[in-house]
Amino acid sequence: MSDYGQLPPERHGYDRDLRQTTPRHVPAEPAHLTDPPAPAPAPVVRPRGDGTGQLRAALVIHTIADIAAAFLGLWIVLYLFDANQGNVFVDFVKDAADGLAWWSQDIFSMDAEVFRTFLNFALPAGVYLLVGHGAAAWLRRF
Repeated sequence: MSDYGQLPPERHGYDRDLRQTTPRHVPAEPAHLTDPPAPAPAPVVRPRGDGTGQLRAALVIHTIADIAAAFLGLWIVLYLFDANQGNVFVDFVKDAADGLAWWSQDIFSMDAEVFRTFLNFALPAGVYLLVGHGAAAWLRRF
């Protein structure tokens, strides 16, 4: 015989006679009938300096850098595919790209016009992306 005998009913919670089904726990009345209603939760008030201003500023800087780079990249694509310079849209993109790349005009002066235009507009696009995304990441850390 083994040392593991049946535990008395008070130790394991069952009646010896399983045919008797008397409930051991009588449920109480539902809580919604006896307890007073819970108070409404207080509104969430964020303290000043919660960082939402920095996050919005970072988003604005990030977006402006992306838009500037997009105009410069669009002008490079239009120029490489020899878009009609008389078109209003092409003229608008060229003017916007010239305004954004004023500081980098004629940094590269080579004979190949296509390669020179690519480099003179790709450099500021890369700088805008690098500086804009770096500044946005720096603001997000605070």
